[in-house]
Amino acid sequence: MAVTKEIKRLDKSNINLKLTIPKEDVLSQYNEMLSEYTKSLQIPGFRKGKVPQEVLERKFGDALKQDALGRIAENALKEVFSDENTPRNEKPLPYSTPEIKDELKLDFDKDLEISVVYDVLPEVKIGSWKGLKVEYPYAEITKEDIDRELEIIRDRNAVVMDRDNDAAAKNGDVVTINYQIFDEDGSTPSDLKRDDFVFTLGSGTNVYQFDKEIEGMKKGETKEFEKKYADDFSEAVLAGKTRKFQITLTALKEKKLPDLDDDLAQDVDEKFKTLDDLKNSIKEKLERTLEMRLRGVKTNELLKSIMENTPVIIPESMIKAEVEGRLRRLARYYNTNAEALIQMMNAGEGHDEWEKEWRETAQKALHSRLIMETLLEEQKIEITDDDVEKEIERIAAENGTEVSEIKKHYDDQALIYLKEEIKEQRLIDIMFAENTLKPGKKENYLDFISDNS
Repeated sequence: MAVTKEIKRLDKSNINLKLTIPKEDVLSQYNEMLSEYTKSLQIPGFRKGKVPQEVLERKFGDALKQDALGRIAENALKEVFSDENTPRNEKPLPYSTPEIKDELKLDFDKDLEISVVYDVLPEVKIGSWKGLKVEYPYAEITKEDIDRELEIIRDRNAVVMDRDNDAAAKNGDVVTINYQIFDEDGSTPSDLKRDDFVFTLGSGTNVYQFDKEIEGMKKGETKEFEKKYADDFSEAVLAGKTRKFQITLTALKEKKLPDLDDDLAQDVDEKFKTLDDLKNSIKEKLERTLEMRLRGVKTNELLKSIMENTPVIIPESMIKAEVEGRLRRLARYYNTNAEALIQMMNAGEGHDEWEKEWRETAQKALHSRLIMETLLEEQKIEITDDDVEKEIERIAAENGTEVSEIKKHYDDQALIYLKEEIKEQRLIDIMFAENTLKPGKKENYLDFISDNS
């Protein structure tokens, strides 16, 4: 099919694509479609496969023309978009369906013109990305950080014992509960109730934060209460909401922590002979985590500066897909689906704020990602098989395992992803070398590591 095209770029990173299909090709495809129908349709008075074309046209004329228009348009778009010579920024984004702008009419005496509009990959013209001066927040590891990790290890190696039946729950106890969370209309959605939920009071592992309400309860006791969450509560699904809870305490246990000595270190791992060996291992682990976090923070701060002088118009479909992806991930975290999560977030006050915040976050993430992808294309960084081998060796050493074990997890597709990751890290090294980065505000280690902004 000899399709000719005309491209017109519009606002907001979308395109108007005009396709012209010669009338000869239009007629040929129409006749080909009719031939298929005459072989498959059965009409009273005619044997199957023997229906004359003129009978089909007389009986189904308009419907046939509409079907033909759909087929011709689909074939023409497929031909253009599958052409290797069509630039990437002229093809529709995966989540942007081309929309036909004008009503199509089948006229065998004229060439068929089809105009479609769709979103494309935004054009990115990188501004200044070298010679920038950037400050970044940082943190250092303290004795308190190591002691906190030791307490986590003690807790992990604790012996858990049942408490007396008349004992009252206290901070640090391990509780098993059945809970229900009621909607404003008094109903209890299936994804907001749970049996045999186990956690330690005061540990921060209970996302609903009703630890204080459980303190003082005894085994077998049921309690109902309302809890109001602040507008800036860390979990958006609860922020600004008031929820009624019903909780039944079904089991109550206490932990007996081991002494902080050489025996504990040896119980953790036979490679540790003394408590100091364990402390040194903890410090090394914290240092690796801090190094990775610092690298990410430096990269983010540098990208913020580049974003200021590299405006990008991000299409609506791209923002929508990013927001929906984040919603799905959060829904999986809460063991629910995106629709139920949206209903919870839209209930009550503040739903306009969360939508605005999520859109802004999505736009920033897409903006920085597009800059990185553009720089990667411009720098033309090449990754060899030897580079991949060295990276796998590094991963194996970091995890204390054999290279052969690590390789088991890398099929062909995973190796492609690994090469892209290595390429991106090479780019970040170049960015660091081309700019001046210096430490700014010092932060608490735990806050610094857990900050996802």
